[in-house]
Amino acid sequence: MNWLIAVVFVLVYIGMALGRWPWLAINRTGIAVFGAVILLISGAVDRDGALASIDFATLAVLLTLMVLSSQYAASGFFDWIGHRITALKCGPGGLMAGVIVMCGVLSAFLTNDVVVWAVTPVLIAGVIARGLDPKPYVIAVACAANAGSAATLIGNPQNLMIAEFGNLDFIGFVLACAVPAILALGVVYVVILRSPMMRGETHAAAAGGNAISNANARSVDQPVRPLDKTILTKAVLATIAVIAIFVFVEDRALWSLLVVGALLLSRRLSTDQVLGRVDWHLLALFCGLFIVTGAMAQNDVIASLFRDVLITLQIHHPGVLAGVSLAGSNTIGNVPLVMMLLSLGPEWSTEMLHALAIFSTLSGNFLIVGSVANIIAVEQAAKAGTVISFIDYARLGVPVTLISLALSLGWVILIS
Repeated sequence: MNWLIAVVFVLVYIGMALGRWPWLAINRTGIAVFGAVILLISGAVDRDGALASIDFATLAVLLTLMVLSSQYAASGFFDWIGHRITALKCGPGGLMAGVIVMCGVLSAFLTNDVVVWAVTPVLIAGVIARGLDPKPYVIAVACAANAGSAATLIGNPQNLMIAEFGNLDFIGFVLACAVPAILALGVVYVVILRSPMMRGETHAAAAGGNAISNANARSVDQPVRPLDKTILTKAVLATIAVIAIFVFVEDRALWSLLVVGALLLSRRLSTDQVLGRVDWHLLALFCGLFIVTGAMAQNDVIASLFRDVLITLQIHHPGVLAGVSLAGSNTIGNVPLVMMLLSLGPEWSTEMLHALAIFSTLSGNFLIVGSVANIIAVEQAAKAGTVISFIDYARLGVPVTLISLALSLGWVILIS
């Protein structure tokens, strides 16, 4: 069965790189699930092996963060803060700074994908109401969310996997990763502010053919729905509880699920409302990839060969790891890349796990396909009438990423 495991692994990761299989409508999630099913049906992986491959702790914590984010969305918090930022009495530069700080901070404590999904539509409406082109602001949302999420264990899915794999300390992770994250946020601001997209920002949003009619744009003076302070208070308390669990508790997964249970006990929100915003597709993607990569890891011949290749490449050298992260994140994606390196790579020290978290996250800003958050931002913008092309994003994402990685590489070498 070695050949079947290898073939399924290659085909699944080709699907991760392309986003689909040619001539089929199947997406990344479907590809991962299909690959896992083939391995189970063929007997290449048995049920016990498949279950052992699935990282329950990562899925439990990710589910917790998704439910937590849904509480903030239900309270109207994302609408409220997005409106407050776009209503700031400042110029385009000040507005850009507000957007980057907001998305960076929120993404450090909530999943970056949810922050981008919730903030982008509100931001577009507010920016257009001010007569500004929304393109650079949408790209700033994605880049800032990715950069900010690098600061903590709970900022994004790949950090969660890395944290569970190495049983990393929350405070230690912040001390190692917050500085590169903050530097990256500064890079996002400087690069976008100095870009051609931000020149002449007083022109109407209709310029360039990406207009949204005034009927569809919410005026900055138009009131948004009021905050539900009861739901927001519960969300804030739950956030504090999750952080405390990561700082003080050893069994993070089960205690995180207790937070989910507490949030489900509500007289204001039904279970459907609490769980309705959970990205079940992403959880299914994780399960499928865990089984496929686990099959490779459990096969001594294939795993040894793969590990030898990584050792030959000197994967633990910071410069090599940064390069592999950049290449892998923008082909197969940063989540599949991290899963593959953790499952099939050589032993990882705590310092190199921190480096992997930094490099894989910041590499996601390079192209639209580098991060799920980028894809969500572009798709949300398209629904609102603002089309951001592959080239539009790359013009800002490429310099942001290269400069951020260079600074982060220097930091990693400094603290090593």
